[in-house]
Amino acid sequence: MSADSMEIDDSLYSRQRYVLGDSAMQQMAQSSVFLSGMGGLGVEIAKNIVLAGVKALTLHDSKRCETRDLGSNFFLRQDDVLTRRNRVEAVHPRVAELNPYVHVDTSSSSLDLSTDLSFLNRYQCVILTEARLSIQKKVNDFCHSHQPPIRFIGCDAFGICVRVFCDFGERFEVSDATGEEAKEIFIQNITQGNPGVVTCMDSRTHGLQTGQSVLFREVNGMDTLNGTARQVTVLSPHSFTIGDTSWLQPYAHGGFFLLVKTPRTYSFETMEQQMCEPQVLIPDFSKPEAPLQIHAAMLALDAFQEQHNRLPNIGCCQDAEVLVKLTEEVNHTLTNRAPVNSELVRCLSRTAQGSLPPLAAAVGGMASQEVLKALTGKFAPLQQWFYLDAIEVVKPLQSLSAEEFSPRGDRYDGLRACIGETMCLELHKLRVFMVGCGAIGCEMLKNFALLGVGLAKSSGEVCVTDPDLIEKSNLNRQFLFRPQHIQKPKSTTAAVATLEINPEMQVDAHLNKVCPATEGVYNDLFYSRIHLVVTALDNVEARRYVDSRSVSNQKALLDSGTMGTKGHTEIIVPNLTESYNSHRDPPEEEIPFCTLKSFPAVIEHTIQWARDKFESAFAHKPTIYNMFWQTHSSAEAVLQRMQQRESLEGAFQVVKLLSRRPSQWEHCIILARLKFDKYFKRKALQLLHSFPLDTRLKDGSLFWQSPKRSPSPIEFDLKDSLHFSFVVSAARLYAEIYNIPYSEKQDLSQEAVSRMLSEMTVPEYRPAEKRIETDENVKKPDQMKLSVSSEEEREAIAQLEEAITADHVTPERLRMSPLMFEKDDDLNGHMDFVAAASSLRARMYSIEVADRLKTKRIAGKIIPAIATATAAVAGLVSLELVKVVGGYGFESFNNCFFNLAIPVMVLTEAAPVKRTQIRENISFSIWDRWDVCGHQHFSLSDFINAVREKYGIEPTMVVHGVKMLYVPVMPGHNKRLKLTMHKLIKPSVDRRYVDLTVSFAPESDGDEDLPGPPVRYYFSPNGDAHTA
Repeated sequence: MSADSMEIDDSLYSRQRYVLGDSAMQQMAQSSVFLSGMGGLGVEIAKNIVLAGVKALTLHDSKRCETRDLGSNFFLRQDDVLTRRNRVEAVHPRVAELNPYVHVDTSSSSLDLSTDLSFLNRYQCVILTEARLSIQKKVNDFCHSHQPPIRFIGCDAFGICVRVFCDFGERFEVSDATGEEAKEIFIQNITQGNPGVVTCMDSRTHGLQTGQSVLFREVNGMDTLNGTARQVTVLSPHSFTIGDTSWLQPYAHGGFFLLVKTPRTYSFETMEQQMCEPQVLIPDFSKPEAPLQIHAAMLALDAFQEQHNRLPNIGCCQDAEVLVKLTEEVNHTLTNRAPVNSELVRCLSRTAQGSLPPLAAAVGGMASQEVLKALTGKFAPLQQWFYLDAIEVVKPLQSLSAEEFSPRGDRYDGLRACIGETMCLELHKLRVFMVGCGAIGCEMLKNFALLGVGLAKSSGEVCVTDPDLIEKSNLNRQFLFRPQHIQKPKSTTAAVATLEINPEMQVDAHLNKVCPATEGVYNDLFYSRIHLVVTALDNVEARRYVDSRSVSNQKALLDSGTMGTKGHTEIIVPNLTESYNSHRDPPEEEIPFCTLKSFPAVIEHTIQWARDKFESAFAHKPTIYNMFWQTHSSAEAVLQRMQQRESLEGAFQVVKLLSRRPSQWEHCIILARLKFDKYFKRKALQLLHSFPLDTRLKDGSLFWQSPKRSPSPIEFDLKDSLHFSFVVSAARLYAEIYNIPYSEKQDLSQEAVSRMLSEMTVPEYRPAEKRIETDENVKKPDQMKLSVSSEEEREAIAQLEEAITADHVTPERLRMSPLMFEKDDDLNGHMDFVAAASSLRARMYSIEVADRLKTKRIAGKIIPAIATATAAVAGLVSLELVKVVGGYGFESFNNCFFNLAIPVMVLTEAAPVKRTQIRENISFSIWDRWDVCGHQHFSLSDFINAVREKYGIEPTMVVHGVKMLYVPVMPGHNKRLKLTMHKLIKPSVDRRYVDLTVSFAPESDGDEDLPGPPVRYYFSPNGDAHTA
């Protein structure tokens, strides 16, 4: 993104644009930032804001590299330590190469109480890390009094505690506090009255809050409302009042409203003013007093440093008691305070010299988002303190000797000070399976490297798998990748980059998907060798599958995900928590078939229609065509079978494609022009023929009323850029699937297209008497299975005869080249077609057209993403990894949801595992599995008896996958009792076992059967593969 031209490089920033918007992106590209402190927290912030795309960043630090820095700063290397380089010089080139659009420079001059701060005048935002509180106050006062104010952020990480402080000046204007897209909500009714009541159509929830304003459009009857904004008072989730409507014309029908985003001004105080009465964010509602307790403890820690010119010594009880006393003294001076938490203070004292890299990642992600807010006014800023602790990580370790935490002169000294040597060794031995190596995967690998997870010398390993190749758009978040890595595999590239951070690791990179097809690779033996599973996936289906394999193999699973500024983590621990599959999100609302086909109401409908047209014309039909001719290689044989009235699935559609197949570029242009007429003129004329504008329903109401929009036919005009774009983009795609060459220089100009179309005659439209579907519950029919009339059959036979006679049935003409929709390649014409088709359909139905960026997001199902949220979510989930490795109890684990935009972070305890009672003395959870070992001649009856004898209850039903092996009420099933399990299941030769679903009789008659745990049936007594 060039600050001069303000053009945004969409190929790099596309996912982030959907989070921040272009205005914010352009403001960032004109902003300069000063960042002091190149420790773990500082370099985390530097990474995130350079990836985001500021204009310039100055990195400041005066310290030299030490060995312990390697455990917190992922951009330092062993050579930097050996040569005692200045930290800022060492990290500078590695930070700078993250984004070619950002100018990164350095400063190593001293920053203390005597420094002249006028050098800060050229920055829009100043961030201090690793700075004494006295320095932070001085710099903050300078920034606050500057005109205009320089936005100030102070960040600190000491052992288990972190804090962020923000001061953006006395009047900081925010253009959009939430970033949520305003949705069009259709109106059922508006009453005449004072106040007038608006009711949403179909009991849709409006999501409004009293005091917000909405804009009305397309209201019939009460027309005066259109284009006006009214403040609302919420009555219910489906209704609200809008002031006096008694003087307006009565409401007739239709219309919708949108939330109006109104700028909001936030007021900030300086750090000095905020000391005694801090405004704090509460992340964990189970301990609401924690932020104020950490506030007092960290202020006391600052006082300790001022008095002793050092941090408390690791594991020193005397220093800890001094800090407790100081905290009590500080607490008395606070207006807004909570009781001192002595345990927290002692843990802080013991670990203050240490570092927890995941905690720095989590708070670094949050602080980075505040930097972006400071520069852009996009999203609600933090007011004004954020505190987070990781006391649950160190609580169970307090009884260990001081020796456990003592430094050993290696890269893990900072971590060791927090979690001890024993836990460090456990992390070194850990064998992790990570599925996915995108943005979260890269951040997780960074955290593994800093934590020393999976070291070769300790027989540990990180196995990572991802089938994807690196795209340019990945570089905006997936910070282990560089431009030279584009089109290389993510997993292998990330593995090499991870070893640069920590060469002691063992990283095994695979290119596989984890799915039923790869169970031969990721089998039980594979899972038996690993300790835990981490998912870094972007879809629910894959998560569900990996979760089921983890539960089946009794492995802990750490799951996380992001969408824009939102993130979540979920911790799944055998026998303690529920699993990912224990809860199900409501399914995505599908757009009804008839809405897509004939009655679009909002732009999402037209975009999905255009996307479906692409899929049908350029992917599905060519695929069906190829499959048909691979199955039926002889056109003559097909003709003979059709003449004999034999039913050949797809034959009618395939022959139609063959007979209309273009053979040169001009034909592609003509075909595209005919499609224009079909989609944007004839469709409208047919609808208006079937349902004239005055059509009324049985109840007397108009057919064409909101949300139904009446279409207007579009007359083709080559001078209209949208018409031209549709014809050219469609023609290019036809040329591609039919393998027809064309010249981009000569054939795509308006003159060339005009010349080709000048002699063509568009057939006159004649309305058809056909039924148009209006039922929203009717699903899309399968085109290949639609019945064909005898006239259509005769036409198809004649077309095939003609093609054979004219020698048009050549191997080349029996092949097409299906296209796979690729949204990120602007040169392939895919998005050109979808954008033009969607916009034309929107015009036809008087729907406001979407820009290309929004069209691309919806058509490509793009998940908005930003590096800040990715860093935060990976940091939070990595903290939980330490607890899993330590074998901590249920109460130690936290799930998290956050939205950095608002900002909110909510930590909750994990979902406890539920037990299902079958009988008074028999219960099970998702983690339980019953085992039965059989043999070659083991019958179904033997299986049922074995379950009864071993577990005290007899199954009444046995199911394998979707196949019912035994249901007593089913005819013939009792005869199956004598059959062997081999015969019923028919396992492959190498299959050792199957998991069966069993049910049990209820205790009371009339109740439903009770489900049981999975029963694993082994085909041989020792569980080995059976022999045929």
